[in-house]
Amino acid sequence: MSDKRGQSGGQSYAWRELLQRWSDEWLDPVLHEQERTEPFSEDVRRARWLGRAGAGLDAVGALEDRLGAVLPTSYRQFLLTSDGWLNTTSDIERLLSTQEVGWTRDLDPDLVAVCTDAPGGAGARIADDEYFLYGEAQDPVSIRPEYVPHTLKISHTPEATEVYLLNPCVVSADGEWEAWFVAHWLPGAVRYQSFWDLMNGEYRRFRGDW
Repeated sequence: MSDKRGQSGGQSYAWRELLQRWSDEWLDPVLHEQERTEPFSEDVRRARWLGRAGAGLDAVGALEDRLGAVLPTSYRQFLLTSDGWLNTTSDIERLLSTQEVGWTRDLDPDLVAVCTDAPGGAGARIADDEYFLYGEAQDPVSIRPEYVPHTLKISHTPEATEVYLLNPCVVSADGEWEAWFVAHWLPGAVRYQSFWDLMNGEYRRFRGDW
């Protein structure tokens, strides 16, 4: 199953800059003019970094071997910058490390069941001209539930439905996988053309910009 629209690579993403700015704002409420209450450890506060050391090329390669897939460039570069991450927003507790990432059908069959058994989950396929809309023009209802079992689960929040998924069924011209933010309070998902776009969107949501 694939809606791939060509693949290439080579783009560089400014992960360190974005993640450092995000860390600074989480850890210094003055920068964002509101209180941040997440209980970050003293080690995290001293380091001023919500991430971890970057994964080595061997670790990323081992993940790709385990998945049987080549990761999109923006997500691959993220892992090389930080092998996992703490809170992006109050909805997402952490991004998974290379050792934890896996296919949604294996890690979270309940989520697959919820998405595919929901009303309309087995209904008519969303047309391309409606599906391939991103940004403000997008309707969160316009998802294709049949993609969910094939997605990669890259985040975990205990006892919550909010989750980030990467969708290899839709690949952009530059090789980026579509990225989804799924939540129980959304009638579907908010979709982005890449993991980089998702994280920038979540950073704006964290700041209260939308």
